[in-house]
Amino acid sequence: MLQIECPWCGLRDETEYKYGGQAHVAYPEDPSALSDEEWAEYLFFRDNPKGPFAERWVHTGGCRKWFNAVRDTRTYEVLAVYTNSDPRPVISDLVADSAGATA
Repeated sequence: MLQIECPWCGLRDETEYKYGGQAHVAYPEDPSALSDEEWAEYLFFRDNPKGPFAERWVHTGGCRKWFNAVRDTRTYEVLAVYTNSDPRPVISDLVADSAGATA
């Protein structure tokens, strides 16, 4: 079972959370100026990497706050958790830390 650490409540079981999709997706400055194709791309097209991926999560079974997490999509390991006001961690640093911890 996946364990996720809420920045406010601490380590909890994955059943207390809901996935919110890719993190750091910028809303278009003027959505009405977009073509249908551009709007569809904004709404439906997201990255799907193999490896570390920044995601949004909400702690529905606890504080009900949104936060970001970097999760390795190959192993499901949560590499970092941070609030929306915190800077995005450098993924290459997280991968190096993770590799060093398991070696």
